[in-house]
Amino acid sequence: MAEADLKNDLVLVDRRGAVAHLTLNRPEQYNPLSFAMIRALGAALQEVGKDPAVRVIVLGGAGKAFCAGHDLGEMVARPERAFYEELFAACSDLMMALPALPQPVIARVHGTAAAAGCQLVGMCDLAIASDKARFAVSGIAYGLFCSTPSVALVRNMPRKPAMEMLLTGEFIDAATATTLGLVNRAVPADRLDDEIAALCAKIISKPAISIARGKELFYAQSEQPIKAAYRLAEQVMADNMMDAEAREGFCAFLEKRPPSWRQ
Repeated sequence: MAEADLKNDLVLVDRRGAVAHLTLNRPEQYNPLSFAMIRALGAALQEVGKDPAVRVIVLGGAGKAFCAGHDLGEMVARPERAFYEELFAACSDLMMALPALPQPVIARVHGTAAAAGCQLVGMCDLAIASDKARFAVSGIAYGLFCSTPSVALVRNMPRKPAMEMLLTGEFIDAATATTLGLVNRAVPADRLDDEIAALCAKIISKPAISIARGKELFYAQSEQPIKAAYRLAEQVMADNMMDAEAREGFCAFLEKRPPSWRQ
């Protein structure tokens, strides 16, 4: 059953077993990240993120597009520096909330992901795209370098193709996005949901606490020098070995049987 955002239906939440599907829901405007949309998505992520019954979050968009980026009409209507600073800070906080969630977040990219929408794809843990999807950081076409999207872009793909996208604003197709590392893979449009469901099932079959520990460590160590990263990873791995799930997994392997996780 879909649980619409309490005030404005901007983000639809549909829980299907252990998977929470969040859908940006302004299809006529191509799901822009307006201030209201940013707040609604942040609230929805916080809600499902604290639910231990939710093991995976799938983020998509209604209509033809995944997300077209910021709401340009809103930005033109509010030509105040204080508004822009507040808007971009709220958007950055939203982006940083994604890797901070204990559950893996999968971007379901069926159509266009532009500017902050492309940034949103980059900040999700995983991304599966339709072969009809397109990606761009197109702000430069309107005189605005995509500075905040560049943070996500350069953390997902090599520097030079990232810079080319930022300097030209041109779109790349899903196959190119896969090659560059922005998405995990591209599949025919009619297979997109099946592909995502299969990936969700694989994740759900693994222990939640190990996934949460591992995800947190993955992002924490990636910003550290290699020695500090290894020291941190050692401690997290030792903590993980003290969990009942790790003991069960090791014993199951040695006893040649499937593991029986607590959740």
